[in-house]
Amino acid sequence: MTLRNKRFKSSLIALALAAASSAHAASVAITNAKVHTVTDAGVLENATVVIDNGVITAINPESVAADQVFDANGKVLTPGFISSMNQIGLVEVSAVAHSRDADAKKADITFDPSVAFNPKSSLISFTRKAGITANVTAPNGGDSMFKGQTFAAKLNGEFDSVFSAKNGVLVALGSESKGSRATNLLALTHKLEDAKKALDKAAKMAAKNGKDSKDKKEPKRSEQEINALLKGEKPLLVYVDRATDILAVLELKQRFNLDLVLLGAADAPLVAQQIADAKVPVVMGALRNLPGSFDSLHVNLANAGKLDKAGVNVVLTVDGDSHNAHQLRFDAGNAVANGMDYQEALAAVTANVADAFNLDTGRIAVGKPADIVLWSADPFELSTTVEQMWIDGEQQLLESRQDKLRDRYTTSSEMPRAYTK
Repeated sequence: MTLRNKRFKSSLIALALAAASSAHAASVAITNAKVHTVTDAGVLENATVVIDNGVITAINPESVAADQVFDANGKVLTPGFISSMNQIGLVEVSAVAHSRDADAKKADITFDPSVAFNPKSSLISFTRKAGITANVTAPNGGDSMFKGQTFAAKLNGEFDSVFSAKNGVLVALGSESKGSRATNLLALTHKLEDAKKALDKAAKMAAKNGKDSKDKKEPKRSEQEINALLKGEKPLLVYVDRATDILAVLELKQRFNLDLVLLGAADAPLVAQQIADAKVPVVMGALRNLPGSFDSLHVNLANAGKLDKAGVNVVLTVDGDSHNAHQLRFDAGNAVANGMDYQEALAAVTANVADAFNLDTGRIAVGKPADIVLWSADPFELSTTVEQMWIDGEQQLLESRQDKLRDRYTTSSEMPRAYTK
């Protein structure tokens, strides 16, 4: 959408938080910012970013036309961070069974937990305070090696905030407390083989009898999901740690031309070159440094930096912890402290996440959704805070339930505490 032709306002207007609820009401120009684009454009000093109707419409335009102009005073502007592989919106209190919707005993490849997502979860506003504008939620699954499907949601608290449902199939491979790791690996291989044969057969039948053959049989829902993997319509997300298992799934990727993403991958540095050559991203925790099993003996604080240097696209996550997802930026800072390039660490919580899960966000570029964050200083520093945040161009409130509780119990009152709000 083109910018409205308005004269540049000489006086700088501070954006009122009260305006946050007005949907796309005003175009905004953020001036004088240090912009980390997370694109080939790199870092832009004293830059201007214009957003309108939910998207970024201009960067450093010759003239600025916007309803509101916000002076960043040289502070840091980044894409909104994207947390992943947690249960935000599916779990409110882990210890309370009735507040958990992330797992089910009979969950299988068709398990789509996005229908249970709660955009009003108290975790969402708290996570948003850490500069996180979107999240990839992952189910815990059930007895099957298929744990269900991931989905992505903007953290704006709106009922329509899920913007990418069923966007990846989760599989857990590796050691088993009962039986052999070979069982699940073979079962996955056989499912892919059988589905590939069925697709090839269907293609031959269609070529012979025409596309509208009356004998065409509608595949089961589970078969449709395997077919989607074989057609590259969504990624196969595999929890795997041991190097031999990683090599096995890399072979499956090559054999079936899968869109593969590795999760965990404790041994990844041992086979980093093979992962880089296969162009497979790795989703990992930056602070994972204690082995939880014989499959994860090679976890180390330096792993993210080692994979980055080997040419692997790394996605940083706070391992499985919905209530501590806000620590993502601190974990990224620790990755930098342990050898990861700073800009690559920034990509690992923005653009790389978007690429791994096929999301249209994670970069500051013309045409991208205006999911952006203005920081008081370096976002990876503990003392830095989020000063402003926009999701799809809408300014966000930066107050959580915890803030309200703090204010309630620290506000002086002559009335009994039960009367204060």
